[in-house]
Order: sequence, then C-alpha cells, then structure tokens
Amino acid sequence: MTEPTTTETVPRKGISRRRFLAASMAITGGLVAAESFFWEPRNLQVVELSLALPKIPPGRELRLVQLSDLHINRFNSYFHKVAEQAMQLRPDIILLTGDYLEEQRNLSEVRSFLNLLQAPDGIFAVQGNWEYWSRLEGENLRQKFQASGVQLLINQQQQLDIRDVPLAIHGLDYPSGSENLTRLGQQADPGRVNLLLSHVPEFSHHLLDDSFDLILSGHTHGGQVRLPLLPPFYLPRYSGSFVSGLYRVGRNQTPLYVTRGIGTSVLPVRLWCRPEITLLRLRNTFSV
Repeated sequence: MTEPTTTETVPRKGISRRRFLAASMAITGGLVAAESFFWEPRNLQVVELSLALPKIPPGRELRLVQLSDLHINRFNSYFHKVAEQAMQLRPDIILLTGDYLEEQRNLSEVRSFLNLLQAPDGIFAVQGNWEYWSRLEGENLRQKFQASGVQLLINQQQQLDIRDVPLAIHGLDYPSGSENLTRLGQQADPGRVNLLLSHVPEFSHHLLDDSFDLILSGHTHGGQVRLPLLPPFYLPRYSGSFVSGLYRVGRNQTPLYVTRGIGTSVLPVRLWCRPEITLLRLRNTFSV
C-alpha cells in the first residue's frame, strides 16, 4: 500500500511594510531630485499678463517682455532658448530687472545672451545685488551693456513714444533707496505711462503716489524651491512679503509685478517654481 504524499506550502517571503515605505521614499526622492536639478530649472514658462492702464489710448496695445535674474555662468543652449522664446513674443520693448551674473568673468557670457535680444523700441535694464557683489556696477557695466544695445538706467528715466503712446521707463537702482524713488517720482510726466523698474520688490511703498502706473521687479526667484500650499523656505533680503505674481502697493494701489526669473542662485535647482519669461500686454481700461 502506497503512503499518501503530503505537500507542504512554503510561505513566500514578501516585502515588509517598512521596506516598502523606504523603497517608495527612495524612489520619490530620486524623482524629485531629478526634476529639481535637471528638468524644472530649464522648463521655461511664458506668463502672459494683460493690464488695463487708462493712459493708453483706446485701440492701442504695448507688448513688454520682462526678463530677470539670469545668473549666467555659461552661455549655453538654455539661454539661447530663452532669447529665442522672448523674440517669438514680438515685444515692443524688453525690460531686464537685474542679477545677470555672479562673477565678473561671466560678463562675456552675459553679453552673448544680450546680443541675441532685439526689440524695435529698445532694451532697458537696471542693476541687481549680484552686479554690486561682483564689483561690476555703475559706469563700467553701463558701457558694456550699451555695446550690446542695452540701456542701463541708474536712477534715471528714458522717454519713448511707441505708436502714439507716450511712455517713460524709470530705473531705480539697487537697493531702491527712498531718496532716489522720490526723485524719480518728481521727474515723472503725468501725461506719460510711467514704468518703474526695481530689482527688488520691497522698498518704500508708502512714498508712492500716482507718479507710476506699473512697477516691475524680480529678485525673489519665486522662492526657487517650493512645496505645494507652503510658503517659500527662503527669500532674499528686500523681498518682504512678495514672492511672485501681481500685487498692489502704495496708497494708490499701484500694480507691482514680481517675476520668478530665468536662472537659479546658490544651488542650480528649482522645484514647483518654473523659470519665467513675462509678457505684459498693456491696454486701455476700456479695451476688449
């Protein structure tokens, strides 16, 4: 008589909950690192903002492109792409709001970028903190920018007329002192659309009256590294409570736009904070 055969079931060794969580966290961390270091810092976004300004004649529109916080160490394909996309927006003027480089030796790389920019009514710039820290500020930088077709405004204004729209661009130098702000405000022609460029968004807003119609700033990088629903981990000095986007400041609620900028600073990372080219379309209050 044959003895019955007993088949034993060998339990499979499965992954523990702790190991599963650890592996998941490692994979997630790797994906986040890949995005923040390699993908998002070059994932350009064009942000289009339409603003109604009563001084612009009905039926007219000004197209302004703002570029800020380039932090160019080496002129590469990314910055070539930035210039190319900026040109595709067909700007009347291009406005540069500071922090073009981090060391003097990078100036030739910055000029390679600037040489690709063109706008029928001019390119205008202000200085940022990194120009001062690089010891490249003032007349020296003005001459270098002028050779690349860029007018650097150091507590100065430039008046333009673009298709029958009277315009003045005021450049408030870093760190946007109250005395210089007052002087520029006194120079503003109330019959013109007055744009104020300030690298930093935090300055003496209580001194603002109706002299300026729009303020453009950068400096914050939008926080550069963000997590959803949380405030930025870090904002540089003179950012105040401004991170990115459109704000209203001063007793006349002057519009202030803060761009996230193009480059990165300190660490070459961005997370949930894409680099930005800003297209501002300025129209009359009653334009459709």
